[in-house]
Amino acid sequence: MQKTSSRLLALLSLLQTHRDWSGEDLAERLDVTSRTVRRDVDRLRELGYPITAFKGPSGGYRLEAGSQLPPLLFDDDQAVALAVALQVAATDTTIGEDATRALSTIRQVLPPRLRHRVDMLQITAVQPSEHDTSPGDPQLLMDLSNAIHARAELRFDYGQDHVALAERPRRTEPHHLVTWRGRWYLIAWDLDRDDWRTFRVDRIRPRTPTGPRFTPRELPGGGVSAFVTGRFRGTDGTTTDWPCHGEVVLNLPATAVAPFARDGIVEELGSDRCRLTLGSWSWTGLAAAIGRFDTDIEVIGPPQLTAAFARLAARYADAARVTRLPEAPEADASRSCAPASLET
Repeated sequence: MQKTSSRLLALLSLLQTHRDWSGEDLAERLDVTSRTVRRDVDRLRELGYPITAFKGPSGGYRLEAGSQLPPLLFDDDQAVALAVALQVAATDTTIGEDATRALSTIRQVLPPRLRHRVDMLQITAVQPSEHDTSPGDPQLLMDLSNAIHARAELRFDYGQDHVALAERPRRTEPHHLVTWRGRWYLIAWDLDRDDWRTFRVDRIRPRTPTGPRFTPRELPGGGVSAFVTGRFRGTDGTTTDWPCHGEVVLNLPATAVAPFARDGIVEELGSDRCRLTLGSWSWTGLAAAIGRFDTDIEVIGPPQLTAAFARLAARYADAARVTRLPEAPEADASRSCAPASLET
């Protein structure tokens, strides 16, 4: 029979996994009598755990949400997953300080084997997402972190749904784990392509063992955040600026444009006109982004943006001639296709 302290932890772990447990089921799982289960439940109540009993053929127990926070019990994977989540949350401007303090508190009570794993897991959240970061495989994140910490070459198969996994494994020098708009990425030097690459973690299948040690290279851009931001904006990572910038005047009030300008600069020119300076990864992409404002556009510059508008105009005109859809009733320009709740 387990010692009382070990048995209490085992009982608490069971109560946390399901809402309701019968007394007989708990006794069988713990290899004790129903009377011992009742005594152990009373001990947990004395420690502050709100456990209620419910009636039934054999009776049962339920761990309720209490007004006070008693000691919690986590297994190894839960503890590591919690540390990962707190590292990401620490970059949030609203709860970052609280998340950092919570991570420090949890780290202090972790056993040495888990504290070592958490200390090796260094994550940078470059561009927070409006939604929760997609959960990564904790073991995979730890394996990648171990390779980064050990400065060991990492080989892995890479592809989506095993489509590209038949190719030769990628050979890399892993540098850092980051999250960008809700996804996990590995920043690494690709030894076969002789260049920096950004890999989606959910498409990585590591091969073991790891390769020889390496001396870390200097990441372009001066840091992880600058490098990743530049890469996702279509540059080589040495700058965070968009490769293409343009300036236009829109026949819309600045208050209508600003919420949708992202990192653009909006300058009011009057009650119904504004100047917009915006960047994008290509001139065509920039022209398309400006065109979505659905108003008259005056291009200030540069000439590449004017040329991009001309290419799009010709392309759209060709599409209209080829499609030849039945004539639709004349649209009311004052109305929007969006639901009333989305109109500005």
